[in-house]
Amino acid sequence: MKSITTLLFVLISVISQAETIYSKAFGKSENPAIIFLHGGPGYNCANFEATTAQLLADSGFYVIVYDRRGEGRSLDPKAKFTFKQTFDDLESIYNKYTLTHASLIGHSFGGIVATKFAEKYPKKVSSLVFVAAPVSFQSTLRTIILKSKQVYIEKNDDVNLNYISMLEKMDTSSTEYSSYCFMHAMQNGFYTPPVSTPEAMLIYSTFPTDTLMTKYASQMSSEAPTGFWENEKYTTIDLTESIQSVKNSNIPFYALYGKDDGLFSYENILKARTLFGEENVKQLNLCAHNVFIDQRSTFISSLKEWLK
Repeated sequence: MKSITTLLFVLISVISQAETIYSKAFGKSENPAIIFLHGGPGYNCANFEATTAQLLADSGFYVIVYDRRGEGRSLDPKAKFTFKQTFDDLESIYNKYTLTHASLIGHSFGGIVATKFAEKYPKKVSSLVFVAAPVSFQSTLRTIILKSKQVYIEKNDDVNLNYISMLEKMDTSSTEYSSYCFMHAMQNGFYTPPVSTPEAMLIYSTFPTDTLMTKYASQMSSEAPTGFWENEKYTTIDLTESIQSVKNSNIPFYALYGKDDGLFSYENILKARTLFGEENVKQLNLCAHNVFIDQRSTFISSLKEWLK
């Protein structure tokens, strides 16, 4: 009787956990499964869900999107913001959609989550795709500072050069440091290409009338960055060893970056090519951080090439 009670408690906990997490599936369940892991910490999957998920499913995949606990639509004031809880929640997504394995698409910070999950649960991961994700978080922050400084020098912007000088003296592992770095990245347009493709321009033109985009796409929470920093020191993470561990488990590893993504330097991409293999890394023209929007067709065709 005790064992039955324990089993029921576990089942109720799993169901409750899955219901706390916002998720949605696109396509036929018999197709190869893909789980999209959004960026952040503190963001959500709305922009991918609104622009790309259905088209990717139409290409022959079973696509699942979800918001991490305490982020976006997965509201939970008691969220712990630890990798352990994050992995438990991702496992609950597998259980909810009866998946034994799936390919993980990790966008930005989602690439860190995907890699750490694959390292711990290699049998659950068919393949892993980095999408504008950092191998070394500190290297990305240094790139932002160097590129921002170059912009301000060219503009003779002494005010912002002074801010950069102050930033360079801060504790590089702190959330304040990373927050200010990303503020300069946004201020200098590092997230968007200077010129967009006609397809991307059409996609972006729909944003003002898309309820999903207007309600959630710009929504950010401050609790997640603070929580993940306090518990995991995510701003200091370097994935080099984790990536090698995943590759040693014979999990195919791929990467997509935009050539106009100001968060990554030539050296950053070179390191990705060294880690993943030259043939497994693509850097796309007229494309910045939101690869699945800026070059949606190429994003989808690349996944078809790699994952099917």
